Amino acid sequence: MPARIVLLVTSPRLPAGLLTAAAWDAVRRHPVLAGAESELTTAVRAAGAEVTVVDGRATQALLDAAAAHGVAVWLAGPAGDESLARELGLRLAREPGLAELELMYGSWDPPGARLLDAVAVMDRLASPGGDPWKRAQTHRSLAGFLLEECYEAYDAISAGDTDALREELGDVLLQVVLHARLAEELPEGERWTVDDVAGGLVDKMVRRNPHVFADAEAGTLEEIEASWERIKRAEKARDSVLDGIALSQPALALAAKILERAGRVGLAVPPPLTDSQADPEARLGASLLATVAAAREAGLDPEASLRRAALAYADAVRTAERR
Repeated sequence: MPARIVLLVTSPRLPAGLLTAAAWDAVRRHPVLAGAESELTTAVRAAGAEVTVVDGRATQALLDAAAAHGVAVWLAGPAGDESLARELGLRLAREPGLAELELMYGSWDPPGARLLDAVAVMDRLASPGGDPWKRAQTHRSLAGFLLEECYEAYDAISAGDTDALREELGDVLLQVVLHARLAEELPEGERWTVDDVAGGLVDKMVRRNPHVFADAEAGTLEEIEASWERIKRAEKARDSVLDGIALSQPALALAAKILERAGRVGLAVPPPLTDSQADPEARLGASLLATVAAAREAGLDPEASLRRAALAYADAVRTAERR
């Protein structure tokens, strides 16, 4: 039976000792080599296996160990040691009788694992010795950037550009992890972390979806939305149906949201009459509010409609400029 070299690859984002049963069998039964000391070598030794750290020609050391013992295991580093795998593959392609090469995954990245990388990179950037600009920011100084990144993501959605959307959502995520990292520097009693952000989100999703995580019946979409609103009202204990509306959103969208909230609870409050307003600005505002109300009655999105008209007008302006 030919000698065998096992390249054991693990996720650097999981605890070092979290390996599959097959991986543990391999490191306990066969000689183990590695390129450097690490949390993984420590975990393997703690389980009773021996690990030899190779200084220098790892390829030859692996071939010698495999020849002597039949099987040798290489603990790949955090990056996977692709250069070693390539060198081994070329050597065994030239001399196929030396050994067989097997790639074994001892652990895999779970979905969302790269979020851990994002948090780690941001921690490095916002810590002493990192990026002075990020360390100088505050929640208030970053507020405009958060809005800007959300608008750019909205533009990508409007354009139907999913590649651009992926990139823009990354920029939104950057704002989230940066705000969370800055919050770690707040005074005692005020500080929080990105885990608090994620934990609050998870709790909210579970709590507001009892048809998925509890025994509630799913029902229709309308019933699910009504259940969501009931749970939300119980959580927030708000005094008004208008509480929680983002007042900094564009005025057209704000007007539509206020009308939608009022209509949701059956409040028939007529908008102000245009002719009864004393000054031109108030009359214009009343006229615009009446237009938004009419759009809502017609099932139209006034913000999207005005945006579409404005962009069409912008195209006409560019055409006129070229002429």
